[in-house]
Amino acid sequence: MKVLILDSSNTDLSVGVSIDNKIIYKMSYEAWQRQSEFMIPEIEKAVKETGIELKDFDEILCGKGPGSYTGIRIALTIAKTISVMSGAKLKLISSLRMFGNREKKFIALINARSARSYIGVYDHDQIILEDTILSNEEVKKYIFEHPDYEVYGDLNYLNLKGKEPMIIEGMLSFSSLIKEEENPMSSKPVYLKD
Repeated sequence: MKVLILDSSNTDLSVGVSIDNKIIYKMSYEAWQRQSEFMIPEIEKAVKETGIELKDFDEILCGKGPGSYTGIRIALTIAKTISVMSGAKLKLISSLRMFGNREKKFIALINARSARSYIGVYDHDQIILEDTILSNEEVKKYIFEHPDYEVYGDLNYLNLKGKEPMIIEGMLSFSSLIKEEENPMSSKPVYLKD
């Protein structure tokens, strides 16, 4: 199975390709507020380097949020378009869940600004805390009360150190748990509000 992996929901831009659950191409870098400029060229580069044409992908994995309002829409709009054009299945994954993998217990965090964080908590295949928004003080308390969980994300805004997300690997790890979108064009991003 040939899978295209896309995400632009936070500060990074990520593009990956896997064949039969093995990653054969991946790139991820900080592109804050420039994802719309770089996403298409990076997909073109992935297609060229792997020799897989867009019409040949069986599945597309894409981050659905929470995260940057505009960032989420960039990858999702492109993923929906490719899915409709190629007939590839579209699967959307939480932009927090993709930070870790199925082998771990972890807390995933994204800065939601205004002294708040997007948070999701996972124990292997199980969702312990659905993606939500908490105050930064509540997040710090949660982390302190769960020392056996790894914490993923850029946590400088909390004056904490977190593990760097492995977005491509994380998305691929959870892909078998994610249901295919029945109608890709009606797929919607997830925006969390207080």
